[in-house]
Amino acid sequence: MAKFRAAAVFSSNMVLQRDKCVKVFGYGKDGDTVTVTFNGHSATAVVRGESWCVQLPPMTAGGPYEMKISDGETEKVFYNIMVGEVWLAGGQSNMELELQNCKGGKETLETDKDTNVRFYYTQKNCYMDDKFYADEENTGWSEFNSESAKAWSAVGYFFARELAAKLGVTVGLIGCNWGGTSASYWMSRESLEKDIETKAYLDDYDNAIAGKTEEELRKEYQEYIEYDNAWHAKSMEVYAKNPKASWDEVCAICGPNKYPGPHAPMNPFHATALYDSMIKRVCPYTIKGFIYYQGETDDCRPNTYFKLFKGLIQLWRDDWGDDELPFMFVQLPMHRYEADPDYKHWCIIREAQMRVYETVKNTGVAVIIDCGEFNEIHPKDKLPVGHRLYLQAMYHVYGDKDIDAFGPLYDYHIYESDSVKVYFKHADGGFEVRGDNGLTGFEVAGEDKQFVPAEAVINTDNTITVRAAEVKAPMYVRYLWTNYSDVALYGKNGIPAAPFRTSRNDNVV
Repeated sequence: MAKFRAAAVFSSNMVLQRDKCVKVFGYGKDGDTVTVTFNGHSATAVVRGESWCVQLPPMTAGGPYEMKISDGETEKVFYNIMVGEVWLAGGQSNMELELQNCKGGKETLETDKDTNVRFYYTQKNCYMDDKFYADEENTGWSEFNSESAKAWSAVGYFFARELAAKLGVTVGLIGCNWGGTSASYWMSRESLEKDIETKAYLDDYDNAIAGKTEEELRKEYQEYIEYDNAWHAKSMEVYAKNPKASWDEVCAICGPNKYPGPHAPMNPFHATALYDSMIKRVCPYTIKGFIYYQGETDDCRPNTYFKLFKGLIQLWRDDWGDDELPFMFVQLPMHRYEADPDYKHWCIIREAQMRVYETVKNTGVAVIIDCGEFNEIHPKDKLPVGHRLYLQAMYHVYGDKDIDAFGPLYDYHIYESDSVKVYFKHADGGFEVRGDNGLTGFEVAGEDKQFVPAEAVINTDNTITVRAAEVKAPMYVRYLWTNYSDVALYGKNGIPAAPFRTSRNDNVV
């Protein structure tokens, strides 16, 4: 029999979404009646199958209020509740990166006061045993202070801080992210099975655990954890003696790194692992929309990412019961490890993200191509990332069409004898070239599809003409089609032009 309680995402200090019907849900004894009272409103529901959900009417921003929830025998009371804006911050490590670890984070924690941002961190545990539920009951919303906010998402906080200041309301963030995760980890089995390409993520897991008992899987995973802990301890000793040691040198001393370990139900790094244990634990908490920063881990199957990402957006919208729920996301920045060749797989991910923005309604894309760091997959400056997500939200969600939310985006091109003229959207204010090397990053190719570096000239009509002496009849143009390079082309507003290729449907890489 389920113990009467609200879902863990409901607690004192929470933020409820303004101007929308608010769902309050939880667990109880089948057939019991649950009453929720809040801000002069009362709603009831009957527990069905040990779950209940009531719906409160839309309310304007305000607070603090208290909420009472009762099943007739037990009453739960939550205090210091605000009505404002609520966003779910999803993704992997670059959304997860904590405020205390980002550039300027420690200073922000000490100097920010009364930022009107609150945070709920969905517990990171993919294995739903007794410990999972016991630990979940100890989660709750927190207000901003120098201690509580240390582990908050830096991107999420900078986004919410700016939004709260602009709108004049409390902004609540639901952190639902985990480093090293594929989009497939945040999706249901049914959604991945819809397409043969996305089903491959399921096949990886199913084939790996086939024929093994849960006891065997648990034993394998525990052995990996012990090995991994020892490996990391050894690696820290190596780096302490030689901070510039290469990965190969570290592995030669410490042994092979076995991350992310064997597939098992208790290992979070497999398809569907975090869907029930994280996303569904906070769904359908009423929100304004999603902010999302992910894609790095899916570079192993870059050509599948467009379908995968679209599927995730549709699934989450279906779960929240709103086909138009806003989804603001980050396009991956520059990145390449020093030891790696330029695989150009991040180019495909970035293109897939731009395609999603172009084809899926109520989405926004924050272009942060200039926010990467060479040889570092976790760039530390998260302030511009949060700011550009904020700009996208203000433009697409809050209707501020006067806000300068975009850098130049490729629109179309025309051929001019020995050159190609490229037209851009969101370039009415003109371009700005940064750096000491001029306007670099453009390439052209002829019928043979062999790209060479190109000369690029900015025209007075805010177009760019691209040519290369060795390509007499250019057919294809691409810009920043690389995992990592310098970024030169910006809009006058300081937002970089997004990478692109004109050959998206011509099987030209």
